[in-house]
Amino acid sequence: METSLKTVQHVIKRDGRTVPFHPEKIAEAIFKAAQTVGGNDRQMASDLAADVAKDIAENHPKDTPTVEEVQDAVERVLINLGHAKTAKAFILYRHKRKQDRVRRALILGEEHADDNLDFTQEALKILEQRYLQKDELGRLIEDPRQMILRVASAIADADKKYNKNEEDVRQLKMRFFDLIASRKFFPATPTLMNAGTKNQQLHACYVLPVKDDMESIFGTLHDAAVIHQQGGGTGFSFTRLRPKRDPVQHHLGVAPGPVSFLRVYDRALDVIKQGGVRPGANMAVMRVDHPDIIRFIEAKRDKMSLKNFNISVAVTDNFMRAVEEDREYYVKNPRTEKFVGKLRARDVFAVITQNAWKTGDPGLIYLDEINRKHPGKHLGDIETTNQCGELPLLPYEGCALGSIDVAKYIKGNDLDWQQLEEDVKTATYFLDNVIDVNKYPRREIKVATLATRKLGLGIMGFADMLFSLGIRYDSEEGLVMGDKLMSFVKKVAYTESQRLASERGPCEAWKGSDHEKAGRIMRNMTCISLSPTGTRSILADTSPGCEPVFAVSYRRTVLTSSELVFVNKVFERVAKERGFYSPELIRKVSMRGGVQSIKDIPKDVRDVFVTAQDIKPEWHIRMQATLQKHVDNSISKTINFPRTAAIKDVENVYLQAWKAKCKGITIYRDGSYEDQVISIGEGM
Repeated sequence: METSLKTVQHVIKRDGRTVPFHPEKIAEAIFKAAQTVGGNDRQMASDLAADVAKDIAENHPKDTPTVEEVQDAVERVLINLGHAKTAKAFILYRHKRKQDRVRRALILGEEHADDNLDFTQEALKILEQRYLQKDELGRLIEDPRQMILRVASAIADADKKYNKNEEDVRQLKMRFFDLIASRKFFPATPTLMNAGTKNQQLHACYVLPVKDDMESIFGTLHDAAVIHQQGGGTGFSFTRLRPKRDPVQHHLGVAPGPVSFLRVYDRALDVIKQGGVRPGANMAVMRVDHPDIIRFIEAKRDKMSLKNFNISVAVTDNFMRAVEEDREYYVKNPRTEKFVGKLRARDVFAVITQNAWKTGDPGLIYLDEINRKHPGKHLGDIETTNQCGELPLLPYEGCALGSIDVAKYIKGNDLDWQQLEEDVKTATYFLDNVIDVNKYPRREIKVATLATRKLGLGIMGFADMLFSLGIRYDSEEGLVMGDKLMSFVKKVAYTESQRLASERGPCEAWKGSDHEKAGRIMRNMTCISLSPTGTRSILADTSPGCEPVFAVSYRRTVLTSSELVFVNKVFERVAKERGFYSPELIRKVSMRGGVQSIKDIPKDVRDVFVTAQDIKPEWHIRMQATLQKHVDNSISKTINFPRTAAIKDVENVYLQAWKAKCKGITIYRDGSYEDQVISIGEGM
């Protein structure tokens, strides 16, 4: 009789701590297990939790059970009361949690196995393989918390250069730590890997010049190899190289042409990729008025060549108008700077769009728009971009990149704009400090980068943010939200850059810039870039960049080999809250990728959860153009096409993007490559 009156007051956690016993946590665990097998009765879950508490009080010999003993009681009660399916789901969940905990213990240490800063298992795997420091034998010597402290400390140390005292630096370090530890912000991969180490190369992106002589061609290749070895990526313009079969001075030979040298770069950098810390990425650009432009456009037509390069054609307004008007345009030999012939613009445009339809390459960069909008145009013309297209840079320039997860600022039916403002300021401060503590691969890069101090603060989680707010990506409301968000982020970043300029002085290139003409005293020539955030978005557990989600459920190839299956967490939450979640439904979504054809899902939910494949290309362009208005660098965004898209569809979006004043465009037709990173459908 006395044992039946006993109640459980506390529970012993795995780390030995004694904490209050909360039956509502048991109820939540039972409810989640029941949901996976089609149940949706919260009251029943609460009643079963009460039965579990009673079972422990009656059968446990000690007053304070362990967590494992509580979970044993949950299994026992579910089975004894006839809830076999829920019991099985709970057992499977418990087994997975145990496996997860073992993995966390390996990565984080046993004392922190239950404290992973909310990183997902996928994120922990990437951290273990790529970011966490190891000894000479490959054994981990830091955990994620220590990694973030290492990064925050190294970047905060830049303030010592400006005579800040130790307490100010310490507070700044914790400010940086809190922002990253909350997973609201992540800098680029080289910053996470290298900050606070002997190899403090922190920039992800550089543009290197390729001049028309052997010393420059192979000197630049050497510089690129060093950058790739340290985790960065590179962009090049091959426009200045003389065309194939052009005379070579001092002997009777002829030039192999820029495409041949591009292949040399690709092979050399492929070797660096195999031995480096991550696969390097590159951008090769050629102006549309180069005599070898057709050879360049078709360089990836076989789908096997130039695996380490994205390629883009730099088109001019004159060329695009010639396409519209169906007229010829001049091509020019870069060695002599003389016109050497004419090409029919529509013929060249057709070759561009046919190859893009087939392989995804080439993209276009709209050169005149880039240089019109570049605030540092007094420094010279921009000829190319970084490896993913979001950073048009001058020769030898680098840029500090980082992204804020806007999906983490949901507050009711809106965003927490005040908190977002504070965090944008901190992220801008962080990236400006990166420039000061970065180890530059060569003097010319340091000089060019410090002169302009370009930042590339961007966003991720944009699609998840819209899902949470109940806003369709391809809608007027979506455009309004995108416009409001990016105008806010730019305004705050510019304000912080001006504050830093008042403390530390403007960047060297400010004199004569568009900023000076506008009366803005800026620390940084540019502040905003929307980069692809592939790995950053996995670490933050959010949707990538400014893109719509590729699928509500999909397979992702991680680190070139491992394949993981994902379900969008916002959709999963809504499905459970609205009561239509079931394993069968998730299987249906997994096979289709999208939800538009699944009638079991309420129409208002289907209307919001659109994927990249559901969105018409013209809406992709409209969103990109809307965001571009507030992005002083550029945007890495892919315009997705279904397999059934026609070449004419590609032509239309390339023209539309130019007219909408985008700075560049990349398209991808589903199925163009068999080994695409993300896929959906029968392979599940």
